[in-house]
Parts: sequence; C-alpha cells; structure tokens
Amino acid sequence: MGYPHKPHPRETLVLSEHFGDSDARTYDGWVKRGGYRALEQALGMEPQAVIDEVKASGLRGRGGAGFPAGVKWDFMPKQKSKRHYLCCNADESEPGTFKDREIMRWTPHALIEGCAIAAHAIRAEVVYVYIRGEFTEAIAVMQQALDEAYAKGVLGRKALGSGTSIDMYIHRGAGAYICGEETALMNSIEGKRGNPRIRPPFPAAVGVFGMPTTINNVETLGSVPHIMTRGAEWYKSLSLSSPKSTGTKLMSVCGHVARPGNFEITMGFPMKDLIYDLCGGMSPGRTLKAVIPGGSSVPVLDREEAENCVLDYEGCVAAGTMLGSGGMIVFDDTADMVYQMMRIAKFYAHESCAQCTQCREGTAWTVRILQKILSGRGEMQDLDLLLDVGEMMTGKTICVLSDSCAAPVGSAVQKFRGEFEAYIKGARQPAVALV
Repeated sequence: MGYPHKPHPRETLVLSEHFGDSDARTYDGWVKRGGYRALEQALGMEPQAVIDEVKASGLRGRGGAGFPAGVKWDFMPKQKSKRHYLCCNADESEPGTFKDREIMRWTPHALIEGCAIAAHAIRAEVVYVYIRGEFTEAIAVMQQALDEAYAKGVLGRKALGSGTSIDMYIHRGAGAYICGEETALMNSIEGKRGNPRIRPPFPAAVGVFGMPTTINNVETLGSVPHIMTRGAEWYKSLSLSSPKSTGTKLMSVCGHVARPGNFEITMGFPMKDLIYDLCGGMSPGRTLKAVIPGGSSVPVLDREEAENCVLDYEGCVAAGTMLGSGGMIVFDDTADMVYQMMRIAKFYAHESCAQCTQCREGTAWTVRILQKILSGRGEMQDLDLLLDVGEMMTGKTICVLSDSCAAPVGSAVQKFRGEFEAYIKGARQPAVALV
C-alpha cells in the first residue's frame, strides 16, 4: 500500500505531512509525532473556549459548503437536556475528490483526535464516522486505530482520564452519493432511506435520532488538532489572499495533467501554478481547455478563467465557480465538453433520490437532451432548453443535488457553445446513439 505522490517544494504540509508513513497509522507512532496532545489540551478547556479558538482560526468546512466550523459548533445547545451527537462525513462521493480517504488511510488517529476534540466542544457523548462503503481499506485502517484508541484510554467513559465521556463508532455506507448530504447521512445512520430532510428543523436542534447534532467533513475535523496545538493565529497566517479563507486545502487533481494526485496548498494559491508547476501541466503538445475546480458539481472554468483564478473560497466565486470539495478535474484541448457534461449529468440523474420533482425530472431530461445533441439530432432550441431546465433545477429543491447537475452543464453551454452547435449542425460526427 504505497503513496506515490512526493511532496512538491511549494506545498504546505499540515494534514498530509505523514502521508506515506505507515508508522503514523499506529497509536504509538502517532503519539511519537505529537498525537493526542491537542486532545489533552482541549479536554482541559471549557467547551466554549475550544469553540472560540476554532472560530478565531477561520476554519471553514472542507466538504464543499465552506461554512465556518466554529460557528456551526456554536449552534449546538449550551444547556444539555438531550444527548448530543457528532457525525463525521467520510462518505466522499463527489466525483473528482479523493483526499478524505487518504487522511483515513495514513493518519487515522488524526481524524479520531479531531472528532474527539469536536465532541468535547459541542458536548457530544457519541460520534459516528460515516465512511463510504467502497473504502474497504480506509474502513479497516480506521477500525484498527479506533480499537487502539479505546485500548489506550483515549476514548470511552473517561477520555484520556478526564471526566468527559466520548464513544465513537464507524458506520459503513452503502454507496449512495446522496448520503454525502448531511441530513441524508443522518437518515442512513438511523437505518432509513437516505433521503435529505426538509429544514428547518436544522440538525443542531433535531438531528440524528431526533437529538442535537453537528456534521463535519473529514478534512475539517482533521485540521482541528493542528489549530489547538499551534493556535488560531498560526492557522490564520496560512492565507495568501482573503482573510476569510484561512489554513491549507487538500486539492485532489485528476484528468489531463502529468502528475495527478493530492496536493496540500495554502489558501489563495494560484490555480495556474497548481496545474502547471505542481501537477506538471498538460501532456506534450496539448493545451489547457477547462477546469472544474470543486468536484463535478460546480461551474466549469475556461482556460483564461482558470489561469487567473486563486484557490480559495472568495477567489473561486470571483471567477464564477466554487472551491467546493477541492476535487479539481482538468481538461485539455482533446476533451469533448458536450460528452463530458452528458457523463456528469448521467451520474447525477442516477444518484438522485427522486424526492424532488425538479431534480428527478430535471436531471433525467438534461441527460436526454445532451444525448440527443450528441447523437446528431439536436436543434438549436435545445441549447436554450438546457439553460431553462437548469434554471428550474436551481435553488428549488430540498438539497443541492439538482443544482450540482445544472451548474456544470449550464456553464459549459455558455462557455463552449460552439462545441454544442457543431453537433447540431453536423460538423461533428455523432458521439452516441440515441436510445
């Protein structure tokens, strides 16, 4: 089980410092590397003091939404009349994203420590780590680390000898993309169909099993121990641009680059430098065409936009897209953007829970229209129809799966319209058979 990616000199290694180091997986190895000092420190603090430190750091959710983690923790009731829960979202089902599984594979105790600190902060006695079912290796590594943590007294009724009780369980998902949505994840843990819930009530009021609950992503929770030991000011200093985007970000880069993989960069790092320097650029003779920077669910950037974009939350919004999960998909000039959008739309149509009409019908019709264009039977009015359907799919459903289909397709129609028109005019050979 190797880790092929060698750190680039321009990376800022925090979460990924011990990737590839098999000894870091063990309890003893993690302690040797400073592990569990942050938890010991946190358990000696009042829960609100821990929340305040995370709020001061500016840490934002790394799963896609980018909501401030400390603010989210602060939503939890301060007076406990019910049991509190923490759910760690380790489903990582966004196409193009593959960084959370590496945290679990190489530094499982870092995630356990981060979960335990968060549990103390929100006064949660129980933590569920919801791991995507296909991650068999990550599940095995996490379970072994969890067993070690219990054996060493890190978890249980008196965590690290304190008066705090923290129990942690691994819950294995069953391969549904929708269960990466936080309320669908809670339904899945409860043994129900993984459908998103209507809000309000919000999870902090009525979450898993009807109890106050906070849900955080793996990368978010993995950052917490570093904030506790090094301080909020240190974490805030890891920003090259906006003070609203702090710390480092793991970027999963795939597609038409010489060196795909996970790269840990400081917020505000230029996308151009990530593609051409860290990832080695395109294949010889090829040029950059487009980038989807935040997993397949965000708007596409053309070459000029990508080369002028900085990788933080504000920089991506300014470029017309979103940082999302940090799953960057890179296309060179050989890519057929019409076909790629059809593949993306087909994924979302398949993964829709079908609860909302706009999503159930909209994703399916988007696929049909794109297949019609790719088959050579499209009409010019189909392009306006795609945009109209996308508009009806956006901001009108319980969760954002519908938006996740509409965003890349709509942006591709606007920025690469010529490719769509080429199929309609017969200038390109049909790429699919219409069924």
